Amino acid sequence: MAKRPSTLLRVTALATAVALVPVATAGLAAVDARTGPQFSRLIEVYDKIKEAYVDPVDDDKLVKGAINGMLASLDPHSSYLDARDMVNLKTQTEGSYGGLGLSVTMDDGAVKVIAPTKGSPADLAGVKAGDYITHLNGKLIYGGTLDDAVDQMRGPPGTKISLTLYRPGRDDPVDVTITRQVIELKSVESKVIDKVGVISVSSFSANVAVNVNDAWTKIRAETGGHPNGLILDLRGNPGGLLDEAVALSDLFLEKGTIVSQRGRYARDTEVYTATPGDIARGLPIIVLVDEGSASASEIVAGALHDQHRALIMGQRTFGKGSVQTVIPLSRDSELKLTTARYYTPSGRSVQEGGISPDIVVPQISDPDLRKRAERAYRESDLRGHLVNEIKDDKELEKDTAQDPRFKMSADELKAKGITDFQQWYALQTIGHTTSASIASRRH
Repeated sequence: MAKRPSTLLRVTALATAVALVPVATAGLAAVDARTGPQFSRLIEVYDKIKEAYVDPVDDDKLVKGAINGMLASLDPHSSYLDARDMVNLKTQTEGSYGGLGLSVTMDDGAVKVIAPTKGSPADLAGVKAGDYITHLNGKLIYGGTLDDAVDQMRGPPGTKISLTLYRPGRDDPVDVTITRQVIELKSVESKVIDKVGVISVSSFSANVAVNVNDAWTKIRAETGGHPNGLILDLRGNPGGLLDEAVALSDLFLEKGTIVSQRGRYARDTEVYTATPGDIARGLPIIVLVDEGSASASEIVAGALHDQHRALIMGQRTFGKGSVQTVIPLSRDSELKLTTARYYTPSGRSVQEGGISPDIVVPQISDPDLRKRAERAYRESDLRGHLVNEIKDDKELEKDTAQDPRFKMSADELKAKGITDFQQWYALQTIGHTTSASIASRRH
């Protein structure tokens, strides 16, 4: 019987009041009187800027800058959301927009591609995860804001924009011209290959678990009710809603812990458990991951692995083991704050180290992706990232691989009709895999 996913998004309001810095000096003095000498330096700098800066400065700009400065000192994933940011966040989880289909982040003043949406204009134009966008329409964007870059890349469908990319491992820049399209956030796609179902999940937006359940129903119909197994493809999936990751994991588990999260206080600990009913009825499952699989993707991979329900295949994951809570501040502002770390059923934290696959398989069918994996950029490379309080740095090892087939060239694979080596390898493996063999395989 199909399972129902849990609540999609929990917006938590903290009991502690969040004090915004007032725009008037008198108000700042009142804050100073309540909070002691720590704020005196902030107020002094504010006063000096208002008094002596070369140009008049807007109070809202100073307040937002102060807030962003505080949050940036914590970790890379805590941030202040103004009205525009709130719309962007909602779009990422619910809606559609005119643009390129890119998930991007800021890395020391440079716009870095987390992953292109599969089948999007950016994906079809050859933009890769790990690329740095240096110019838009020939204009240097280094040192600007992420909001400005995103605003420039979005626009009416049918219009064009030129991107200049720096790709690690390549000497010359890459220039691409892309036509914007309406990007429908279709997170789940499925197909059948040799009676094996392949379900690709590109992000954990709203209704992902429901859509995966529907995809499996379709796969069963296409195979006459007798599929040979499932490949759950989470490669390049940067994450999303925690509850959707829990609900998707629950589809394939009968019982036991899916994930736990632990915050600052004991009362913040939450444990998510599976309910009876495996929609795949014990058929073998392989989860494909790579260095772009982050956060919610790692929750799913960790749950299915630790519960001995799936083999994990591909490359070591990104290593984002923290949970962010969206806290309303006002009608047009929110705080995205890191409030907990999450742990797999066996008690492992994936923070920094990620999840190492049971079977390491490089993507040798795409030379660019192989080079990117060799120079993989993960959570541990982010400035100010949370440390893993369980593992030592020496445990955060790189992937190794031994299979002689990994030495085949892209041209050799192409001649054999293999365009996605990792998926092909998973298909070969699943034919020799049973639920018992999955249960017996351990790191």
